[in-house]
Amino acid sequence: MAPIDVDADALEAMAGGDPDEPVVMLNLLRYRETAQPGHGVDGLSGRQAYEVYGRRFACLHPRFGGEPVWMGRPSRSLIGGEAWDLVILVRYPTRRQFVEMLNDPDYQAIAPIRAAALADSRLIETRQLLPHS
Repeated sequence: MAPIDVDADALEAMAGGDPDEPVVMLNLLRYRETAQPGHGVDGLSGRQAYEVYGRRFACLHPRFGGEPVWMGRPSRSLIGGEAWDLVILVRYPTRRQFVEMLNDPDYQAIAPIRAAALADSRLIETRQLLPHS
């Protein structure tokens, strides 16, 4: 089974970090050809269902500060054979806000749409090493 849902142990470890540190989440996404039925996305492609999730996620932005800083479609993999449909970097002002978002009932209500849309994904916590220019 491809990883779609958050690993509870990894989230707990993340929550144990500096709660006030900014975090950028790397999202690697591969859509299903057809979204899994349910959650209001019946008959949609995986891409279309993910767009539904994205619009609903955008409504949460004011509460949790999740702001996409870069989004693009991968062209080719030069190392490794994985193929992705979309890459997104999302910045959160604090690690606490990201963790709170995942535990929030409003986010949990839309998370199944994300799962219905995706055949595979990676969600990787990153920390900035170089200062912003």
